[in-house]
Amino acid sequence: MEYSNLLVEITEGVATLVINSPRTLNALNSKLLTELECVLYELNLDESVKVVILTGAGDKAFVAGADIKEMSMMSSYEGHQFGLKGQRVMMLIEKMTKPVIAAVNGYALGGGLELALACDFIYASDKAKLGFPEVTLGVIPGFGGTQNLARLIGPNKANELIFSGKMINAEKAASWGIVNEVFAPEELLAKAKETATLIAGVGTVAVGYGKNAIANGLNMTKEDGFKYEAALFGVLFSTDDQKEGMGAFVEKRKAVFTGK
Repeated sequence: MEYSNLLVEITEGVATLVINSPRTLNALNSKLLTELECVLYELNLDESVKVVILTGAGDKAFVAGADIKEMSMMSSYEGHQFGLKGQRVMMLIEKMTKPVIAAVNGYALGGGLELALACDFIYASDKAKLGFPEVTLGVIPGFGGTQNLARLIGPNKANELIFSGKMINAEKAASWGIVNEVFAPEELLAKAKETATLIAGVGTVAVGYGKNAIANGLNMTKEDGFKYEAALFGVLFSTDDQKEGMGAFVEKRKAVFTGK
């Protein structure tokens, strides 16, 4: 399927997904959210894809937010439906069996920060600015931001960011635990691809189960999380990847994983 606002490149198991609407600073409108939902389904089903990198076109914005012009005309019902539409995209990223790395190359505001938070981790340019300016528009984050940010960094810092509407730089975002690492703009995508290539070279099924164990375990008691982890650990011993990985280690050779 062809997309008018997205670019996709797949190389050696790594899919680079670029939100390509720099004229609007890659703002999320209804059409773009629909395209994202479709392409993420496709990438999750594509067996050649092991890892996804999500970034924005241009050097100004990852995603500068949701489309304010479109939202300004919405009724209460339409706003609710728009929020649910955005949340479907975020939850799809979270539930993908493959890791998704956000490469935040500029502004990640409102829906853009929500999109980055839905990814498994975030690398950022030292020029990046992050924040939730929704309160300055009379609303709150509606694509899962209030939930994901508070779970990631705790309610106190989430409260400060969401209540004030202020932006923070990448270094502060890293110190708060929002961003994993900060790089010079010209290094950002290469560093994301370097990590993605490492992930693409290991046991694909195990990586997916690891993502599953972490995400679901956070909603369990620690004891139940341990049990869930042990169950997934056991299932992995029935996979070809487990046989190959451990066999290669014993035989002192490089493992060749098939994702089965």
